[in-house]
Amino acid sequence: MPARVVLVDDDEAFREAATGELEDLGFTVTGFADAKSLINYLTSADGSGLDDGAADILVIDWCLERTLGIDLLPDLRRRGCRIPVIFLTGMSMPANETLALDRGAVDFIDKTRGMSVLARRIRLILQPPAAATPTPTARSGDEIVCGKLTLKPKVNRAFWQGRDVMLTVTEFSIVEFMVANLGEHVTYRAIYDRVHWSGFVAGSGEDGFRTNVRSSIKRIRSKFNAIDRGFAEIENFAAFGYRWRDPGTVDAAASEVDRPQDIRITHG
Repeated sequence: MPARVVLVDDDEAFREAATGELEDLGFTVTGFADAKSLINYLTSADGSGLDDGAADILVIDWCLERTLGIDLLPDLRRRGCRIPVIFLTGMSMPANETLALDRGAVDFIDKTRGMSVLARRIRLILQPPAAATPTPTARSGDEIVCGKLTLKPKVNRAFWQGRDVMLTVTEFSIVEFMVANLGEHVTYRAIYDRVHWSGFVAGSGEDGFRTNVRSSIKRIRSKFNAIDRGFAEIENFAAFGYRWRDPGTVDAAASEVDRPQDIRITHG
């Protein structure tokens, strides 16, 4: 079944052209010119809230006629909408990208990159490449438990001490990737490739992607710290990358009677 994309852009000519190209690339596309039309479309039949099943991904223009797309995103989240959001923009300044990701967007794409790039990003978000998929022994619907962390890959949700961390799809993918390599440092490049594609270069210079990864890790840590101020599971190896600390590792100062916890997979 083709992925269902909802495109919100007040430029009618661009919206029609983008819709046609995305449909040619294998997507089902529904287009709207403004935020009100989008919310009406997403509202459930009984009017009780927004229906996450109405679309697989939302592609929203940064500047809409009556509102900014960046202001629409938190409104959607307050209404309970968890559908992943990609921002399209003609103003691809780093500050705007940072703001978009901080607000919970899964990606931020300059319109000049074209629909083929957008299509590739959508596919990576909705269905990561098999070669990059961690925990190959876990089946759909499984829970992955690692110490105080519980991951639910089927719905891209992470729980710390039983509380939803509210990670974005991209942030969840990064945490899942580190847990799959438990106790081992993964490189900045590997983390970035996890949420984009192998060989993609972003930022300034060949190593510009490091800044993007650091920003993502900072946001992830902040969300875990909001639940547990003592959270310290993500460790950095300077100039190399990050790792998720193995909960079975016993610090030298810890009691010798502490029993290590193992990562386990439960079938739900």
